[in-house]
Amino acid sequence: MPSGCCCLHLVCLLCILGTPGQPARADDCSSHCDLAHGCCAPDGSCRCDPGWEGLHCERCVKMPGCQHGSCHQPWQCICHSGWAGKFCDKDEHICAMHPPCRNGGQCVYDGGGEFHCVCPPGFHGRDCERKAGPCDQAGSPCRNGGQCQDNQGFALNFTCRCLAGFVGARCEVNVDDCLMRPCANGATCLDGINRFSCLCPEGFAGRFCTINLDDCASRPCQRGARCRDRVHDFDCLCPSGYGGKTCELVLPVPGPLSTADMPPRPTSAVPVPATMPAPDSMGAGLLRISVKEVERRQEAGLAESSLVALVVFGVLTAALVLATGLLTLRAWRRGVRPPGPCCYPTPHYALARQDQECQVSMLPAGGPLPPDLPCEPGKTTAL
Repeated sequence: MPSGCCCLHLVCLLCILGTPGQPARADDCSSHCDLAHGCCAPDGSCRCDPGWEGLHCERCVKMPGCQHGSCHQPWQCICHSGWAGKFCDKDEHICAMHPPCRNGGQCVYDGGGEFHCVCPPGFHGRDCERKAGPCDQAGSPCRNGGQCQDNQGFALNFTCRCLAGFVGARCEVNVDDCLMRPCANGATCLDGINRFSCLCPEGFAGRFCTINLDDCASRPCQRGARCRDRVHDFDCLCPSGYGGKTCELVLPVPGPLSTADMPPRPTSAVPVPATMPAPDSMGAGLLRISVKEVERRQEAGLAESSLVALVVFGVLTAALVLATGLLTLRAWRRGVRPPGPCCYPTPHYALARQDQECQVSMLPAGGPLPPDLPCEPGKTTAL
């Protein structure tokens, strides 16, 4: 038995039995309900089968979309007089009642509500609505999918409506989407049609190459070291006693420096007097480098060349101090002293004299004697 019949009998059975717990009405609806298209409900109303409608289930349901038609069975569309088509929407008298052809075109009825227009020279289209204008004369001038517009042929010139990503009078120019440099971090921009793509360098990702990949995500550092992310690289902050890219090396513990490990000191050619201290004692404060200082510099990663340069600089400083002391002592031994308080320097042969005499000039004749003036050694006093 078809499934539709089963559903129909099930609906009728429900109508007969009614709702449980509710007594059936005494009046019978069979006198006014079309039992061929429905059944009576417990309340005395008609319950229509699928495809039927109305108060007494007397009307069939037309095909959805049927405009000028009717039905004898559900889901039919029987066209009325003067209408045709599957949905009865095409006028059979269209050429006579509503001529669709424009610009002097002639309507020809083809039957079944179909027609066509015979257009005069210079016009075309289904209803002869288009004129052979600039677009037709140019022969599809727009490129890259552009649409030619000339006001249906009545414009003096044509224009091209370009698709996104193209410009120009005929849509011949592809817009450079990389002109604004959308890619970051030195990425290469690849132009497309109304789009672009970024070729990211190593260490970056994302549409614009703005995401720096985390090189510490794999936890490359050993010995519990802290990882510091860089651009396509990483650094490991190793704990004391470890080194290497990932802190995989165990560094040796430095011991105290011996005299054999110290660099040789350059010798000075300046003679040292017996009364002056030795160069080693004068430069000891400058050249003394403790073991702790060496260890600290080794831990700080000071290069061996820098340490040698530091020692050489200290030696040169000590030599300069020693030379200055020697020159000062030599000048002192030669007896060079600062000049005395007299106005003129005293000759060297007069240094042995204890009493300096002042030179007195001759007085003019008949002149009065001046009062006693103080005399300074080595200075001439006029009388």
